[in-house]
Amino acid sequence: MTAPVIDAHHHFWDPGRAEYPWMAAPELAPIRKPYGPDDLVPLIAAHGIDATILVQCRSSTAETEAMLATAAAHPFIAGVVGWVDLTAADVGARLDRLMAPKLVGIRHQVHDEGDPAWLSRADVRRGLAAVFARGLAFDLLVRTRELPAAVAAARALPQGRFILDHAAKPPIATGFDDVWAERLAALADCPNVWCKISGLVTEADWHDWDVDRLRPFVEHAVRLFGPGRLIFGSDWPVCLLAAEYGAVKAAAEALLPRDAFGANAVAAYRLFRAQPA
Repeated sequence: MTAPVIDAHHHFWDPGRAEYPWMAAPELAPIRKPYGPDDLVPLIAAHGIDATILVQCRSSTAETEAMLATAAAHPFIAGVVGWVDLTAADVGARLDRLMAPKLVGIRHQVHDEGDPAWLSRADVRRGLAAVFARGLAFDLLVRTRELPAAVAAARALPQGRFILDHAAKPPIATGFDDVWAERLAALADCPNVWCKISGLVTEADWHDWDVDRLRPFVEHAVRLFGPGRLIFGSDWPVCLLAAEYGAVKAAAEALLPRDAFGANAVAAYRLFRAQPA
């Protein structure tokens, strides 16, 4: 059976109903407005997407609960990557309250933490172990600075499934970076890590990018992770700062192997598994 075509990374939000601190920068004003299922459905229909994964964008269990309700009401959403306080003493109980058929992973904005070794903290590792014990994946939202701690976490928790968001946000606008490249290679050596090729158009110059500007970074990731551990994500609506949905997908199609558009997301997030009666 052919795997569905999956956009494994997008968001919904409404700044009129909740605060998104990362959205305060003046240059983000164009996307500081509500985006929801009715906005995305025509785009995925037009560009051959069968299913999606909805990803958290603020540190809030209330947002996660709302995303799960949205996913339950919209069949095209195959999975939700939510949030929980990994450092909470009762993190297991908090996860248990969130567990739902479409909850497939947890994410935290690690790159916003002051400590670049945040992922190495004992309380964070305990939280990650609780995530993996419940069959969930963990999305790594890190930049070059946090990659060493991400590598250490992946090695320390080999039973876990880690999905690196946005290829660790390489500095595309300023040129190829050897430190990013070397640290990404160390993470790729961990067989329990997948890499999302997502969010790259907004790491490039928003007004002057093309496929060839992205190519060195994506080709490096392809060499490291191989065809079986790469995953496509649009990062919509953040991507709209630099490109329309169709342009993002077309760029990915020019650079990525076929399995990145569905089969790998199914494996990494364990999508479409039958739920217990």
